Amino acid sequence: MAGSGTAHMRNTVDSVLTVRDLTVEFRVAKDKIVKAVSGLSFDVVRGETLAIVGESGCGKTTLARAVLQLPPPNAGEVVLNGTDLTLLPKENLRSARTSMQMIFQDPISSLDPRMTVHQLIDEPLEIWDRGNRAERDERINKLLQSVGLEPELVLNRRSYEFSGGQCQRISIARALALDPRMLICDEPVSALDVSIQAQILNLLLHMKETFGLTMVFISHDLAVVKAISTRVMVMYLGKICEVAPPDVLYAKPAHHYTRALLNSVPIPDPTKQIRTELLQGEPPSPMNPPSGCRFRTRCVGASALCAEQEPQLREVSPGQFVACHHPIV
Repeated sequence: MAGSGTAHMRNTVDSVLTVRDLTVEFRVAKDKIVKAVSGLSFDVVRGETLAIVGESGCGKTTLARAVLQLPPPNAGEVVLNGTDLTLLPKENLRSARTSMQMIFQDPISSLDPRMTVHQLIDEPLEIWDRGNRAERDERINKLLQSVGLEPELVLNRRSYEFSGGQCQRISIARALALDPRMLICDEPVSALDVSIQAQILNLLLHMKETFGLTMVFISHDLAVVKAISTRVMVMYLGKICEVAPPDVLYAKPAHHYTRALLNSVPIPDPTKQIRTELLQGEPPSPMNPPSGCRFRTRCVGASALCAEQEPQLREVSPGQFVACHHPIV
């Protein structure tokens, strides 16, 4: 299922980000509320890459924006480096956000077309008074070089003069301008050609090692997730299904939804037999999610218990946690 619980929380002093019981709801009519994220908890330890996966509409981007307080969640805690962002006054929150930056899904629309590349990267440095003019220019040049762009060729050009891959490189340079400790990447390669995706993924991995970053990586592409993550969290309809290291999750998924996702990935080998587990029906509406387990209406292993009781996350193997009454064993 998709369920609740905190069994997967590590509660270590090395946690950079700790989210507890996060709830995000949107009122779309007088009596209609979209339950985008419901009581979700997770943590991210220093230096790791947590991948959040799930089909479109499961709440991945809403979760990421809620962590950044864009907008603030309806309930829950978001603790960054020991500080609960949900309790901070507006000005203190602005200051805290400098240590956590976001790379958005569409690299072209996330850059202001009226500003030059120099202005785009210089803006956060100027707002937070990071050095004088010469020091900022030197910082901008180093950032552009670190993402594989020649400063003299790009500084005075605007975003619409670049390809999607080049715009994403500029977005990464801008995100790193204030020297953050954490990057939240919201499907950063989904809008790019396949030939460019590997370049951006390798760049992100290089930036992580170079700048000592901790990352939250959101994607619906399981092949991408396996290449970049150190821990994977599977979401369905605003809830967590499974949390596990990527090697364990891909080799032996314990949740029926996780297995269905993995079976949907094409295998480039015509001699290999393809195992399929087709999901039944359409995803339920987040305005009226099913009782108990939210995945039960499409699950081949559902029982009466799944409708009556919401499953809690529990450990089924070392480091692997699943929210399911009838896990795959």
